Amino acid sequence: MRFSRLRLSNFKPYGDVDVRFRDGVTVIHGLNGSGKSSLLEACFFALYGSKALSGTLEDVLRNGTDEAAVELWFSHDGVGYQIERQLRMRGERVATSKCVLEGDDSSGEPITRDGARAVRKYVTELLRMDSEAFVNCAYVRQGEVNKLINATPAQRQDMLDDLLQLGMLETYRDRAGQARLGVEDVLTAARGSLETVSDQIESKESQNLHGRLNERESDLEAVKSEIENYEQQRQKAETAREEATETLSEYDTHQAEIQELEAEIQELETAISQTASERDKLSDQRKTARETREQHETKLTGLVAETELEAANAEAIAAQKSALLERREETGQEISDLRVRATGYENQADNLEKTATELETAGNEAEQAAEEAKQAAEEAEQAAEAAKEKRKAVADEQLALRARFEETPIEVGEATSHRQQLYERKQTVGEQLAETKATRNSLEESIAEAEDLLAEGNCPTCGQPAEEAPHVTEINGERERVAELNGEISDLEETREELETKLEAAAELVEAESTLTELEADRERLAERIETHRQTATKKRERAETNRQTAAEKHQQAAERREAAEQKRTEAAETREEIDTLTEKRETISGRIERLETLEELQSEIDGLSAQIEHLSEKRESLAERNADRREWLADKRDRRDELSEQFDKPAIEKARKRKQRAENYLEDVQAELNSRRQQRDELQNAIGGIKADISQLEELKADREALVERVDELEAIHDETDRLESMYGELRGELRRKNVESLERMLNETFDLVYGNDAYSRIELDGNYELTVYQKDDQTLEPEQLSGGERALFNLSLRCAIYRLLAEGIDGAAPTPPLILDEPTVFLDSGHVGRLVDLVEEMRGFGVRQILIVSHDDELVGAADELITVEKNPTTNQSTVSHTETAGLAMLGSVGDD
Repeated sequence: MRFSRLRLSNFKPYGDVDVRFRDGVTVIHGLNGSGKSSLLEACFFALYGSKALSGTLEDVLRNGTDEAAVELWFSHDGVGYQIERQLRMRGERVATSKCVLEGDDSSGEPITRDGARAVRKYVTELLRMDSEAFVNCAYVRQGEVNKLINATPAQRQDMLDDLLQLGMLETYRDRAGQARLGVEDVLTAARGSLETVSDQIESKESQNLHGRLNERESDLEAVKSEIENYEQQRQKAETAREEATETLSEYDTHQAEIQELEAEIQELETAISQTASERDKLSDQRKTARETREQHETKLTGLVAETELEAANAEAIAAQKSALLERREETGQEISDLRVRATGYENQADNLEKTATELETAGNEAEQAAEEAKQAAEEAEQAAEAAKEKRKAVADEQLALRARFEETPIEVGEATSHRQQLYERKQTVGEQLAETKATRNSLEESIAEAEDLLAEGNCPTCGQPAEEAPHVTEINGERERVAELNGEISDLEETREELETKLEAAAELVEAESTLTELEADRERLAERIETHRQTATKKRERAETNRQTAAEKHQQAAERREAAEQKRTEAAETREEIDTLTEKRETISGRIERLETLEELQSEIDGLSAQIEHLSEKRESLAERNADRREWLADKRDRRDELSEQFDKPAIEKARKRKQRAENYLEDVQAELNSRRQQRDELQNAIGGIKADISQLEELKADREALVERVDELEAIHDETDRLESMYGELRGELRRKNVESLERMLNETFDLVYGNDAYSRIELDGNYELTVYQKDDQTLEPEQLSGGERALFNLSLRCAIYRLLAEGIDGAAPTPPLILDEPTVFLDSGHVGRLVDLVEEMRGFGVRQILIVSHDDELVGAADELITVEKNPTTNQSTVSHTETAGLAMLGSVGDD
């Protein structure tokens, strides 16, 4: 794997930056705090997202911005990829707004992953390492010198197993073990099922099922024969019972017909008698109707004399009634019209009086409104004068605030940008102060360890007796460096205090600038308010005069309305008198109409009585004819009754009844026997069915036993196979781990000999448990933690490079690996060992490492670079930029250094 391009936008100290990476050694060079390490962090962040950050996403955005972007182009195993991540401030937190990976697979098909999780998962699978494994393998970050040294053997084992994919073998072994346990559970269950089935077969075979079946089938045939005999005898008895029943049924039918004839005869005799009585009643009703008709005719003659009619016929009555109704309708319409007119006069009078009252009220309100408008005009004039005085006071306050800016070089409107510049300068100084303190603290820790060794009489570098040690004087150089750093810290702290004082003054100017803006807005508002108050006073005076004129007009209109209302009430009273006269006339007409209606009712009743008399006469004749027919029917039915009574012999009927009783008694007895035999038959059939079911179940159990035997054999074979597989994965992991330890120990000794170049130590041992031991020339052992600060740094670099070589070369051949990244590897090294580090870089390149990225502020590493990337930070804007230097320029720089 190799990086080819990195493009940043507002990432940490960078604005817009585009960096190209080439094969070979690239040194990223610059002063402390310039942002060198941020370039590598950006690459790491592009690959693994927030998992690659030591802080939060909020720390990534450059100060004063609310969005950032990182784009990384890289190739792996011959395939090119591009990752783009965009961040955006949302409320109080920063979130990923876009995350996309694009590339092509080995067949040329496009690859796309969208979303932070999907991209991180794909990168982890592609490189076969997550963010932690990437750091352990290829990314030696600043300040992590002692990470592998201080790790426990178990932690080192987990790191290396994870990098070399040996953890997968342990996963496979665990899965094989789980499979073996699962097969054991299934095998145990299958053996239990086999034992259960065998016991069931033995139980069934001991029951003599076939012998019992033959015995039950013989008993069943005997019972069926008895049932057949009883059913034949029952059939004979049923035939005898049916013949006797038929004879008795025919006798009963004739008896029922005789009884029915007797009833009909009696019914006819009764009906004849009732009809004769009804004819008598009808004769009486006809007589009564005739008498009532004569009375109505007499009354009708008297009423006709009281009317203007010449005769009491229907046409004359209807004609006179129609004329009277028309006259009453016309009179009623006149009354209705007059009532509407009277009501209209009264409503007009009420409305006129109401309008007069409203006009008087409106006149009073207009007079009051005129007075209120006059008072409001006076108040508006007073408010205008008050606003004028307040505007003058605001102008005086503005002059005082502008005088404060005249005492400084800052113009009004520049205070905010001035404060921002001071704030960014303070941040830069703070970052430089933190980095300088961190460097000083690391050196002080190293000096303290060395002084403890010197106090014991040992060399601070190698731990040997001081008189025999070659590097006793190295501690003095570190003390001088600490003194220099303390001086730098004092200067930076003084600068920071000065900036804090200037920031306080700038904050006061920003506040004054804001107040000026607010006061100017107040002056404009007061000017508008003065003009508004003056316009209001003018309008109020005009409104007062208008209201006075309106009041006079309203009072005049009210008087006119009251005079008109009185006139309307007089007209309404005259109309009511006309209504009373017409009402009396209509009542007289209604009386004459009622007499005509009485005549119509009497004539109608007389006509009805005549129709009733005629109907009663016809009904009496109909009843007489009906009785004559009934007498003929009565004679016929009496003849049929006598004929039926002579047809049957009573002794024959009694004999049939006895024969039927004997047949029914036998059928009752034989049914009980049949029920008993049928129950016995059913029980035998059920028993035979149960025995056959047991025989069938026995055959099925034997088939199940054969299948279970085969199943147990198969499971035993699978169990043996999973047991062998589990053992194989464990042995394979142990063998591969042993080979890794041997290769890593060899590569570690080769690398440490190269970078240390001292005869104080003979070798380094890495045992099978990943314990690290350093052997001195006299075979005395040291723990890695006992080495000096510089030696630990070289030891850590040697171990990291050995791990990288092991991962790159593999056990059986080369494998694609990420670039080797060293972030400030010279922090704890003296000038002599920096040269050794250059040799290590050249050696790693000789091992086939295509791309090595080194971050350092040390000028000695520049000569080892194929390409130099220089990082500089603008102290004013606090923004970092990068520039590339060609190989020829590096050669020239190296020549100057040699001079």
